Amino acid sequence: MANNWWEIQVLCDRSLEDLIFHRIETFGCRGSASQIKGNSCLLSAYLPQEQANVLDLAALSLVLRQDALCVGMPIPAVQWHLVEEEDWASSWKKHWHPQEIGDRFLIYPAWLPIPANPERLLLRLDPGTAFGTGAHATTQLCLEALEMRLGEDPQDSLVVDIGCGSGILSIGAILLGARKAYAVDIDPLAVRAARRNRDLNKITEEQMTVKLGSIDRLKQMLDAPIDGFACNILAEVIIDLIPHLEAIAKPSTWGILSGVLLEQAKPVADTLEQHGWLVAALWRRQDWCCFNVRRSQF
Repeated sequence: MANNWWEIQVLCDRSLEDLIFHRIETFGCRGSASQIKGNSCLLSAYLPQEQANVLDLAALSLVLRQDALCVGMPIPAVQWHLVEEEDWASSWKKHWHPQEIGDRFLIYPAWLPIPANPERLLLRLDPGTAFGTGAHATTQLCLEALEMRLGEDPQDSLVVDIGCGSGILSIGAILLGARKAYAVDIDPLAVRAARRNRDLNKITEEQMTVKLGSIDRLKQMLDAPIDGFACNILAEVIIDLIPHLEAIAKPSTWGILSGVLLEQAKPVADTLEQHGWLVAALWRRQDWCCFNVRRSQF
């Protein structure tokens, strides 16, 4: 059982993509991919068999149906089946293709031949079961925000990536010129994926250190305050994290926070303000937003 995965496929109206993605992420899926054709979206997500049974999947299908009815959209078609672990990678990789993000990045699947003389920063990725392929709006927003912060003058920057997933944001920061990135995640599979992707991009362990843990682990690892941080996780986790950021920050520290639905933006913003952070910009894409923040006293 431990070597099998549920492949969950949802065919829906394109406007429901973000809502459904949020639901399956909360459900515990560890990888996803989507295909857009016209006004339709086919979303494929993957979950270890041991984490759900057929009744759980039926309940998820019912929730997706209720969500669609609440917003007056067509009911999505949901189906699921089991795949062997050795077939899991090929099941989702066929849906994922190179993608340009922002002005400088090209997110490139690791199993494709390396292009000659790419005009963009080539970020090779094999996310495995970790979140972060560049396909989701929140990851794109974070990479674009990193371009803004590091693109022109990295200034020997020290950055941290909290909830690093595949390591895409840490790798992006290094490619943009950051001196050092610390990446942490509470999921051992994400740590493994981030280290693998670090090696794929020929980044050394000295440039990008990946460890299991969260903010407490960072406090142990750091010997100086950071210049900036990125955090692309769920809003509830971000709210719990914000009070602890001051311990690793300095007056000029900046931050990028995403994984937040628009309806969740206010409590996140209120918590930031209560702990000495100023929202310098709030970027929106579809139903998601990205906070660009700095210390309010700077």
